Amino acid sequence: MNIFRQIYKKIKKYDKIVIARHIGADPDALGSTIGLKEAILYTFPNKKVYAVGTPAFKHKYIGNLDKFEESMYDNSLLIVLDTPDIKRIDGVDVSKFKYKIKIDHHPFIERYADIELIDDKASSASQLVMELIKKTRLKVNKESAEKLYIGLVGDTNRFLYYYTTYKTFSLVSYIIKKTNIDFTSLYEDMYLRSLHDLKLQSYIINNLTLTPNGFGYIKLDQDILDEFETDASTACNVVNNLTYIKDMYAWIVLSYDKTNNNIRGSIRSRGPIINSIATNYNGGGHIYASGVRLDNFELSDKLIDDLDLACKKYKEENNL
Repeated sequence: MNIFRQIYKKIKKYDKIVIARHIGADPDALGSTIGLKEAILYTFPNKKVYAVGTPAFKHKYIGNLDKFEESMYDNSLLIVLDTPDIKRIDGVDVSKFKYKIKIDHHPFIERYADIELIDDKASSASQLVMELIKKTRLKVNKESAEKLYIGLVGDTNRFLYYYTTYKTFSLVSYIIKKTNIDFTSLYEDMYLRSLHDLKLQSYIINNLTLTPNGFGYIKLDQDILDEFETDASTACNVVNNLTYIKDMYAWIVLSYDKTNNNIRGSIRSRGPIINSIATNYNGGGHIYASGVRLDNFELSDKLIDDLDLACKKYKEENNL
């Protein structure tokens, strides 16, 4: 029995299912969890299915989350999406569930589930949920398809990134054909920005430090976030808008996260491998897109040095 059928068999078996994802949820984490919830309920209307985790108000257009309660542990199936390691799972204790499934597209870090579907060649967790739907008897409706499309588009940045493949387009086409969603209308909520956000982006560009090795970085403290009426999550999302700066090969946006009282860092790269560095700083992710969590800004100086060195080596190896 292939792994997709194994997962479907467990979904069919359990009457209570909790779906979780990583802390600091992005559109893929939210789109895949809420999209899977909608697909399961559309297929099995009598099941109790909960998508849990801390709300991400910036992405509230994706859908509502369920408040976790202790009773959800009882005789339940846990499905964790988009999360390679147990410490980054948001809001649940994995050990208290009767059965656990992981569906993830990050490089493997650790095993914590009974069934683990890991494909680090997939563009997103949302793509893997689309594949699960296509290869099993799970049904997809308009609500599910919209969430999954948003999640996939979020992680591929509108199909720009290197892990967008023929398979990505094939699964998106399948979902659109099955549901006839108006996918172009979904972009407005995803890409609308307030004037404060755009002014913050201008501030970051104007104050970004670029080293001779081609590494860019900026630190945003609470005073700066207050000035632009924004938060750490919104600030770190600006990292995706810095992709095509000439002579910058990797970069990081570091921002104080008042909610968690730590420093949130989003790292991107156009060449140097960064996820192996991020894992040394309470983080991880993809080879060209990773994140970290630090206790204070002082700890970021060593991280910046390590990333700058990676850029230097990349330039030397590629005669840049």
